[in-house]
Amino acid sequence: MTTKADDNKNEKPEKTGATGRRTSTRRSGGAAKSASAGKGKAKVAGSKSSGGQKARAKVSTKATTPAPRKAEPAQAQPKALPRLLARFREEIAPAMIKEFEYTSPMQVPRLNKIVLNIGIGAEAIQNSRAIANATGDLALISGQHPMTTRARKSIAAFKVREGMPMGLAVTLRGRRMYEFFDRLISSTLPRIRDFRGLSREAFDGRGSYALGIREQVIFPEIDYNSIDRIRGLQVVIVTSATNDREGLRLLELMGVPFTRTEAGDRAA
Repeated sequence: MTTKADDNKNEKPEKTGATGRRTSTRRSGGAAKSASAGKGKAKVAGSKSSGGQKARAKVSTKATTPAPRKAEPAQAQPKALPRLLARFREEIAPAMIKEFEYTSPMQVPRLNKIVLNIGIGAEAIQNSRAIANATGDLALISGQHPMTTRARKSIAAFKVREGMPMGLAVTLRGRRMYEFFDRLISSTLPRIRDFRGLSREAFDGRGSYALGIREQVIFPEIDYNSIDRIRGLQVVIVTSATNDREGLRLLELMGVPFTRTEAGDRAA
């Protein structure tokens, strides 16, 4: 008779390997499972690597695409010419060429610069805030920060030492010069009390004109309630004219209100 143990031995025979050792089916089954698991892991790793490559490809395509250009800012439009400069080019220069028979437009006299001066003098010794207050007034009038003029040598009688601040000066050229001159003749000079015109004898012989103003409050930029003291200033108009006759005619055409002559009074 055969037992169940003998049947089991017959059904599951033992296998021998190349080395002669006996290997059971259980071990072979475990190896197969480990091999299949390894293949599965390899597939997963391959899928992950392919997914990473696709992501990298997407990133590379995004990086290679050019970024959209930003809209360029609008260019600033050039400022319009000052009113007096445009009038000089269109009306005054042709009239001067016709009157003085110039052979070239470059011979026409024109404005070179305008210099504004304020003398402080002894006030700077007594009042330490005089220079600062006068600087603020002159900056408002001219639209440009003035420079401080200092004493060149010491004078004991006037208690002046070398290097002591004695006044202020500012030089205007170009656009600011024409804008200031336009304000001077159109809105500032008519505010002078009992104004009867400017003198024709204030030329220096080379076409430049000097004008003295007693009160700085005639300028519309100055607030009467904010000043500490009434101060005068000097305005020097420097032109390229070679003589006083051409300089006078240039300023007349620009609108400077000079006093009338006897011939003009008779004609009026």
